[in-house]
Amino acid sequence: MSKQNYIRAFSHIKNHVVSLNGEYLYHDEALDFSEFIKRAYKSLDTSYSKFFKMDNLSKLAFLAADVLLEEVNSQEENIAIVLSNRASSLDTDRRHQNSIEDEANYYPSPAIFVYTLPNICIGEISIKHKLLSENSFFIFDHFNAAYLFDYAESLINTKKAGKVLCGWVDFDEENYEAFLYLVSDKGNRIHNKEEITRLYTL
Repeated sequence: MSKQNYIRAFSHIKNHVVSLNGEYLYHDEALDFSEFIKRAYKSLDTSYSKFFKMDNLSKLAFLAADVLLEEVNSQEENIAIVLSNRASSLDTDRRHQNSIEDEANYYPSPAIFVYTLPNICIGEISIKHKLLSENSFFIFDHFNAAYLFDYAESLINTKKAGKVLCGWVDFDEENYEAFLYLVSDKGNRIHNKEEITRLYTL
């Protein structure tokens, strides 16, 4: 019989707010995402030199994960990462395509091209927190709590991971949303589809 797992903590970034376990960490009605995420990064005293070179999707995922993993000794926890979204890396793909179509200044930027896969944001999280476990990135039409639940339970119950960082990180033009949660054998919120959905909609 599989043991009961729990949601240890969760984070949101949406509507100019960064929150952890439902509590605001940062709120700023900035004019656009780029300014908001830069101010949030500085306000939360995050330290990662590559942050400002990332694409928007990676900045969003990185900051949501960073506030969640800040109090976890991730180097000793064997944490897997399972993320999902609707738009893949479309926002960065557009920027890359624009650089190709600009005949006057034609030279596709390697700094942009490197982010034309959605799972690159997982790499940024893994580098910062030294995570070496399983990772996957899935594309769905909408947030799929059932799939994330099943996948996380499988990773833990087959001992491929001790904990799983799961969630939804979507960026398309100025529309953005991040919801991440950490599945563990300890916590005060039962890990099931209903609770995942409830936390997502907060």
